[in-house]
Amino acid sequence: MVAVARGIVHTVPMSNHKNDQKNTEMRTAATKRSQRPEGANLANRVVAVNSAPRGFDPKRDLPLGFVEFLRPLHEALTPRQQALVKRREVAVAEANAGRLPEYLPPSEATPSAWRIELPGWCADQRNQMTGPADEADLVVKMLNSGAPGVMLDLEDSTANVWEHNQRGIKNILEALAGRLSYFDRKRDKTVEIRASNAVIFTRPRGLHLHQAGVLQGELLPASLFDVAMVAFQVDYSTLKDPLCFYIPKSESAEEALWWRDLFQMIAKAKRLPANAIKCMALVESHPMAFQMEEFAWNLREHILGLNLGRWDYMASLIHFNLKNPKWVLPDRNTIPHNVAFFQNLRELIPEICHKHGMLAIGGMTALYPSREDAELNARALKVLAEDKRNESLSLMDGAWTGHPDQNEIAVAQFPAPNQLQKRPEKAVQHPDLRPLPSNVGKRTVAGTRAAIRTVIRYRNGVLNGKGASLLDGYMEDLATDRIYRLMIAQRTMHSDGVEIVDETGKATRHTPEFITRLFDEELERLLGESSKENDQAAAGRLREARRMSEEMIRRGEFDPA
Repeated sequence: MVAVARGIVHTVPMSNHKNDQKNTEMRTAATKRSQRPEGANLANRVVAVNSAPRGFDPKRDLPLGFVEFLRPLHEALTPRQQALVKRREVAVAEANAGRLPEYLPPSEATPSAWRIELPGWCADQRNQMTGPADEADLVVKMLNSGAPGVMLDLEDSTANVWEHNQRGIKNILEALAGRLSYFDRKRDKTVEIRASNAVIFTRPRGLHLHQAGVLQGELLPASLFDVAMVAFQVDYSTLKDPLCFYIPKSESAEEALWWRDLFQMIAKAKRLPANAIKCMALVESHPMAFQMEEFAWNLREHILGLNLGRWDYMASLIHFNLKNPKWVLPDRNTIPHNVAFFQNLRELIPEICHKHGMLAIGGMTALYPSREDAELNARALKVLAEDKRNESLSLMDGAWTGHPDQNEIAVAQFPAPNQLQKRPEKAVQHPDLRPLPSNVGKRTVAGTRAAIRTVIRYRNGVLNGKGASLLDGYMEDLATDRIYRLMIAQRTMHSDGVEIVDETGKATRHTPEFITRLFDEELERLLGESSKENDQAAAGRLREARRMSEEMIRRGEFDPA
């Protein structure tokens, strides 16, 4: 039994758990018989699979005993991950054929009044500060911000390359131990983590991503590798809270069983209670929005709440409606934060969460405050307050921010410690999650050009080791990149039937040739604006970022990568 100061809180036992276990064992046995994952289908992708460096020796370069810890997890869970990824591909193909995601039939997860027992140590999550785990200074600043929760990210805001992944894992372990620090050159001093009640979450990479080069000839689920690396090395006896993860990019309730079994296999190997590891889960895909309650039921011994990852959700919504010209979205920054396809989901999540005793957490406000630009700073904080107030009125219990200056304003919008006792007076059980974006925003060539400019700059940031970049006042990460690539693709696909106007109001067809021309023009502008225009290596990376971005659109590679 692990000694944890705030305790491991057991959730309410469920009568059907043995059946869940039996079904999982049968599924595991079936998928074990399937062929091992091969890298051939991933080798030609524009964005390469993350791989350990050449000359890497797992026995020498990974923690002592980790390979022996990892292998049984890999044997049991990798075939299942491969099967789940294939089901995702089928779901997109079905959507393209007109069979879109829908709510599931009633089950034990939905009409019954099951509840989790929310632990006291995470009752207040009115703001969760989030950011890349690979930058020690940002991690320390987040933990010292006063935010009730902090999510250390190995996924969308961290470049998916070995060096950054490993640095992020190291920083997470040091942060969990309370030892992380950085040297502040401006103040000529070392800054350490201050003691606080902040709950630390780790967001691993999504289930769709792979990790190569760790076990010779084998592809691992990146999720499995990240969780295992943290869970194997952490000193449980020093944790003030249970080990907590943020589950990203889920697309079905069945995927929750994969995460449940990963957590429980690790707990068993570490001789911890079966429910020792806790989690929150992001609602970032269109299919997941229809299966939230079933997903939470499958993770009921571990889950603390659900979070609306709205920018990834917007990308997924486009992806699943790509063939429908009525879903060609307006320019991103002309879409109001309370647009119906967000708002309906924003109001459904608290209803489901509060029904079962879980927290409902809102999303990220992309416009960033500035300590140099007073006008931009005032606008950003005004938008932040309005956005979080909307989420609070939707009965969310908290939200995400990415800058310490946002914490106080965000926290102030939500009742303390949460709104778990509140339910909508007239809750709609199955609201429309695909209301068309009619009479919303503008569709302009300038918006297309801005999208192209952003995807080039974002990908250039990744090539320079940055998983998130501050662009034109907005903190943009993989979600933005994916939204914009999909927007460009849908405007091209439906260029004959959807009007997109130039600055004179003239409709402009978005042919592949026109898109290529815009990519060329924006690349030249960026090269001309670069302070490193004589740096051939920097210019080469910018050109490569332009090539990769257009090629991903041309090939239809829209999964988060």
